[in-house]
Amino acid sequence: MSTTTGGATRLCSLLAGFLVLPIVPASAQATGDPLEIENCGRKLSFASAPERVVSIGQGSTEILLSLGLGNRVVGTAIWLAPLPDQLSEEGDALPRLADNSPSFEAVLGTRPDFVTSQWINDIGPGESRVGSFTQFGDFDIPVYVSPAECAKSEFSVGSGDGARSRAWTADLLHREIREFAAIFNVRPAREVLIAENRARIAKAAADVEALRGNDISVLYWFSSPELDGEAYVAGRFGAPAWISDVIGIRNVITSDQEWPLVGWETIAGLDPTVIVLGSMDRRNLPGDDVAAKREFLLNDPVTSQMTAIRAGNLIEMDAQSMNPTLRAVDGVEILARGLRELGLTE
Repeated sequence: MSTTTGGATRLCSLLAGFLVLPIVPASAQATGDPLEIENCGRKLSFASAPERVVSIGQGSTEILLSLGLGNRVVGTAIWLAPLPDQLSEEGDALPRLADNSPSFEAVLGTRPDFVTSQWINDIGPGESRVGSFTQFGDFDIPVYVSPAECAKSEFSVGSGDGARSRAWTADLLHREIREFAAIFNVRPAREVLIAENRARIAKAAADVEALRGNDISVLYWFSSPELDGEAYVAGRFGAPAWISDVIGIRNVITSDQEWPLVGWETIAGLDPTVIVLGSMDRRNLPGDDVAAKREFLLNDPVTSQMTAIRAGNLIEMDAQSMNPTLRAVDGVEILARGLRELGLTE
């Protein structure tokens, strides 16, 4: 747990009115000397491994499950899509505080001794959807933000998802795995998980080697506030750009923003060979529904004339694979398979 002080009294006072939970036994596994980790410009210190974790963001939750830490998770939030088969039995049973961003009080209500956040807009240095670093610090609860978020050059520019000046790579994902493993003192598990992910990436890259050299361009459409309005599409430095780079195709969007909003007149002018449609269980926005995406593209007078639509070059991809998570390598496999099925490979 964090060695920072202060806030315990305030936590007890806040929880006393609505919480009836057992006291956490003092059985946390020692991590040796206090472990210190640099995270988003802050120093986190752990004298022992956390026992009660709230994981905000499906990507971080999947890493915890993959490291065998599901029994430490007392709350989850922000779910986009079903879990992979190998994680579903344990993961589906985890408490869900919210399908989207939970309230600050809902997180505190689980009496966590550690909180992880996939997105800095949920927990960050300033005003955030769940709470700020300072708010959690007041209750002596260390907060860890995914290194993929900390590496952004701007946190909330554009559509709110921030921007990057350097491309995301799997190294940032592996850093998160290593740091979780160190915090929870499960270092052998990290080596297995990282080795497995590296092997999948290498295999995926080898499998798509034949695609390199083909002039294929791609647009990744995650969602839209309005179907016939601007679309959230992948910029040039996020996880979809990494997928394109592994496969050797070109992303038509060159913005530094993670998910810039771009109008369809502009996209039609870029005329991608293939459009990747994000599929998800979430229904926050009209563009979340992949069937609605297809219907719009096929019937809109502008989009229906694009090369990708006229040729039927639409590929559905789990939206979680478009985020900088363990699923990004799934995105490589899905896109490569889709290109083959469309006859776009040599």
